[in-house]
Parts: sequence; structure tokens; C-alpha cells
Amino acid sequence: MKGEAYDPVLCDNAFAVIPDGDVPWTEAANGLPPGVLAKRFQFDPVMGRRASKVRFPPGYIEPEHTHKGWHSLVVLEGRMCVAGKDLRPGDCVFGWDLPHGPFEYPDGCTVFTVAVGESMHHEWEWAPFLAYERQWAPETPEGEKGCVAFDAWRRERRAEQTLAAAR
Repeated sequence: MKGEAYDPVLCDNAFAVIPDGDVPWTEAANGLPPGVLAKRFQFDPVMGRRASKVRFPPGYIEPEHTHKGWHSLVVLEGRMCVAGKDLRPGDCVFGWDLPHGPFEYPDGCTVFTVAVGESMHHEWEWAPFLAYERQWAPETPEGEKGCVAFDAWRRERRAEQTLAAAR
């Protein structure tokens, strides 16, 4: 797959048992705003299939987006809020290459996802993301702090874009 290094350990399609602690968290390289961490458990370059855990920090907003493939995910911990639903552990989401989101993670969230396709790189637009009004309130002190920090980051990006457009 484009942009993905071949790793014979990740790409082996034999039966495997992969302890969670054996796979490190790394900064997700999927085109989203900063702060998302991922653990890649398996990658099949022939099918373009990826199996991963993804962690969204408290207060994070994932922009409405598309990508060249589909994904199914299950919430493992925390909250994912999308399409008028407040999803909790055990709830599932399916996304295709049609626009989906925005997703809010008011208290943070960890998901397990299986994705298939050419690329899971997120394609999205800055203007609607920066103008988006948060819909879901946090339920934890960590969520409160995260929402304040992430909204401040978005305000800074909006100010930068405003300055750049004025030049």
C-alpha cells in the first residue's frame, strides 16, 4: 500500500497472538490533527487490511472526512460521539469512503478498528473543522481540561488562517 513500509512481522498472515503490551503507542500518521495515538497490530499489504487500536485524547474532535477505504471499529473505553449518538464501550461504527463525522471524544476514547482499502489517510477541510461547534459536554475533569485545550488549539489555527488569508 502507498506510504506503508513493509514489515514482515506485521504482514505475516499466519495465526498470531499479539499481547497488547508488546505493541507500542505511536503518533498516528493518518492526516488528522495532532494528538491521536495508534498501535498497529497487523497489516496486510495485499488486501490493504489494518488492525489497530486508536486512542483519541480527551476533548479531541475528529473532522468530517473521507478516506480511500472503509473501517469498522468498536469502542473499548471512553466516549465517541457522532451522528447524534453518545457511544460507549461495546458500541460499533462503520465508515466508508463517503463523508462521515465529525466525531467528538469529550472524555477521550480508545477504539479497536479494522480498516481495508488503499489508504486510511483522512481527507478533510480546515474551514468547517475550525468553525465546528462542539455538541457534547465532557463528563470528567480530564475531559473538561481536554476540551478547553483542544478548543484553544483550534482558535489558534483559525487565527493563523485568518492572518494568512489577509496577506
